[in-house]
Amino acid sequence: MSQTAPAVSAAPDSRRWKALIFIAIAQLMVVLDGTIVNIALPSAQTDLGISDGNKQWVITAYALAFGGLLLFGGRIADLWGRRRTFIVGLIGFAAASALGGIAQNTGLLLGARALQGVFGALLAPSALSLLAVMFTDAKERAKAFGIFGAIAGGGGAVGLILGGVLTEYMNWRWTFFVNIPFAVIAATGAVMVVREPAGARNRSPLDIPGVLLSSLGLGTLVYAFTRAESHGWAAGSTIGLFVAAAVLLLAFVAVEARVKAPLLPLRVLAERNRAGIYLSLGLAIIAMFGMFLFLTYYLQIVKGFSPVKTGLAFLPMIAGMITGSTQIGARLMTRVPARFLMGPGFLTAGVGMLMLTQIEVGSSYAGLILPAQILLGLGMGTAFMPAMSLATYGVQPRDAGVASAMVNTSQQVGGAIGTALLNTIAASATTSYVASHAVGSGGLDQLKMQAMVHGYATAIWWAVGILALASTIAFTFITVGHGDSKPVASGGKDGEADADVDELAVPVLVH
Repeated sequence: MSQTAPAVSAAPDSRRWKALIFIAIAQLMVVLDGTIVNIALPSAQTDLGISDGNKQWVITAYALAFGGLLLFGGRIADLWGRRRTFIVGLIGFAAASALGGIAQNTGLLLGARALQGVFGALLAPSALSLLAVMFTDAKERAKAFGIFGAIAGGGGAVGLILGGVLTEYMNWRWTFFVNIPFAVIAATGAVMVVREPAGARNRSPLDIPGVLLSSLGLGTLVYAFTRAESHGWAAGSTIGLFVAAAVLLLAFVAVEARVKAPLLPLRVLAERNRAGIYLSLGLAIIAMFGMFLFLTYYLQIVKGFSPVKTGLAFLPMIAGMITGSTQIGARLMTRVPARFLMGPGFLTAGVGMLMLTQIEVGSSYAGLILPAQILLGLGMGTAFMPAMSLATYGVQPRDAGVASAMVNTSQQVGGAIGTALLNTIAASATTSYVASHAVGSGGLDQLKMQAMVHGYATAIWWAVGILALASTIAFTFITVGHGDSKPVASGGKDGEADADVDELAVPVLVH
């Protein structure tokens, strides 16, 4: 492989570490928004008179827009430039958050949530791809993605804490308004210090059929899992949605294989390491999102924790994720093969999840939930760090945005699947428990509480198996070695865009 490309001698941006601060702030805002509204939802429902049938749309409207448009957002970042897309995403997200905060009716709140999803789909892939093209030294890249991975892994739990504090001591509207200072700080910093390397754009024409098919296909898939949660897996409408999603996504793949400038070049998926990242990360998120939901309900309903106390109860997991990502993953990324971080990381998280299968109505927080959370945090933090770093492994600079979008897509779709799948399993197990047990001395309420916890434990057993599968995929698919950096050569096959590729080579971790 030639090593005479101009990019090899290009000096790294001297402001890259300052840029990381503002990129990390933006990422934290997007990730925590996925959970911060959950705790505020009961208060918002009462205040605005949202019906029980419509309350799920406060969550679903965001998930549909965000999950359905992520690939489009990644392609826009490659086309417009990541810095510009990043700033537009921040401004739009802040405006949508302000709209949600002042909403006086259900329609306006749902519209604001959908707009948050739209601009989040621009913001998330541009943030990750900016890191991919700004940090080119293997050790620096490991440290930068360690920080980014800790935020991506722990942001959801931070959202639970912040949502509890804001809802209990201020007002549910502040779960929207709090995004505005995050966005203003990140956008101001981006204007001042973020600089995208020259020649990293993909200026090919936008693939309109690909945009439509991917957005409709992913949106339909997310909605199908949401529908399954509320209407059941065997309902005709649920099955019809899954069939429609499969048809749309297969049509998308067929189109991408034929068009000259595809929205998602199939070469991005064909590389086994990236495919392993997307699969294993998506599976891990399925397990984690379900666990977040069950623990939140358990602590508030069964143990009687307040919203603030519930949020604080997740602090050990956050600490574990930060430690695993920055102190284990980042330090070892350049010394050991990535599969020996991701595989054991998912297994460690699986052990923590296995502990939670023993949960009962009278379980001690300090004796069971605390150590389980620490293991979950350490394991996921250790695995998230190389996953985020390798999301753009070996990818050409013009594809960095769409490769980054695939990570966010796997997380978003994984989150939707996890919430629906594990919730349905828990509900079914709860119903079966009530039907097979007589009312004891504690009365009907006690039986219902025991049945609810039994449902959680049953679903968590499935999460253990899912994490074991994620670990197996990481060990099997990911063959990349430790962090010796090496530039990517331009392929010379894709016409005009290759001239841009020669000006910037993204280092990869070679086997």
